[in-house]
Amino acid sequence: MKLTSLLALASSLLTGLALPAVAQDYPAHSVQVLIGFPAGGGADIVARQVMQKMGELTGKSFVIENRTGAGGNIAFAATAAAKPDGYTILFSTPGIAINPSLYKKVSYKLDDFTPIALIGEAPLLLLANPAVPFKTVNEMVEYGKRKPDAIRFASSGNGSSSHLAMDVLRAMTGMQYLHIPYRGGSAAMVDIMGGRADVTMLPISESIAYVRDNRLRALGQTGAKRSAIAQDIPTIEEEGIKGYASATWYMVLGPANMPRSIVNTLQSQLSKVLAMPDLQEKLRSSGVSVINGNSEEANAFLQAEYKKWAGLIKASGTVIE
Repeated sequence: MKLTSLLALASSLLTGLALPAVAQDYPAHSVQVLIGFPAGGGADIVARQVMQKMGELTGKSFVIENRTGAGGNIAFAATAAAKPDGYTILFSTPGIAINPSLYKKVSYKLDDFTPIALIGEAPLLLLANPAVPFKTVNEMVEYGKRKPDAIRFASSGNGSSSHLAMDVLRAMTGMQYLHIPYRGGSAAMVDIMGGRADVTMLPISESIAYVRDNRLRALGQTGAKRSAIAQDIPTIEEEGIKGYASATWYMVLGPANMPRSIVNTLQSQLSKVLAMPDLQEKLRSSGVSVINGNSEEANAFLQAEYKKWAGLIKASGTVIE
């Protein structure tokens, strides 16, 4: 055999031997984790709990970066454009399934992402300043019908689960309100407590403490059943809005075309940390029900959410430029 042929064979064998090491060595250095909303919000709280455990498990840092703005679109676009090597991943809320239908134009599509793991889901709380002239969901709906745009609704941003959960309630009941989008839930809560807005919908993880110290009044929660940490707060459906249910959820994704070995490694690592009792307790205390879905389950869930929200948004007529 010629020397050139021997060298080619050796190179091929070495390349083949090196392929499994891609997964074995991952992560070899820190991983950037993008979030589309500000620090202190529900997604940020849950992401930091999960990624701290990922760091402990792998010995490498999973560094949270809050790329805020445009209802999460900035973080989504940055992830879609990233190198698919597993070192830029996205910790996402429902906006990734909602925004392609809600916004007139976005720079990405679902095929630009690789779903890696479905973390869990949590209800939102419908919250009001204690001084508002209504104390229940039904009273709010009737007030919003009698006085269009009198209710100042502060969302955590255009296209957020906060925004859409309230918009679905509007479409189902015929109530009206004035929508004021904020850059994150924390800013919205500050203005609710200060009387500069009236109501908001926010993940239970970032808002339940303000209900417990009576700075906010909880009118209802959006899940299909009552959260384990808020058994005293009725669901919106229990309050008479039949068929209403809207939860926020958390998913880890990467850019399209990630090597399957890296996807499997990341998913396996996430599954291990989500099974840890101490993390499960932290998430439960934040109102999150752990799902721990694999890549295939995450992809099926994402596609179903996209179809669901596309129908709801079309029916509501809501479009953002």
